[in-house]
Amino acid sequence: MIKHIVMWRVKDGAEGASKMENAVEIKTRLEGLMGVVPGVVSLEVGINELAGETSADVVLVSEFASMEELDAYQTHPLHLEVVAFVKKVATERRAVDYSV
Repeated sequence: MIKHIVMWRVKDGAEGASKMENAVEIKTRLEGLMGVVPGVVSLEVGINELAGETSADVVLVSEFASMEELDAYQTHPLHLEVVAFVKKVATERRAVDYSV
């Protein structure tokens, strides 16, 4: 099993929306991939509730049966649509992928 965790810091005012509106849009778009993109075992998206200097705004915690399934997810056209939006509204991205 591969755990895929990603955290983003979100811009305020990007794409004509507030930071919170963009965070919610990221959450909605990512959650829309569950059950649609093959290989996703689980997927959870959270929006940070306690802002701080070192805090991220949005986190994705997902699981895949194998690294090959994760690779397929990352290149899936629907995932790439979400990536394109996130790149417009995020200032920073951090990711960790590890076996469990």
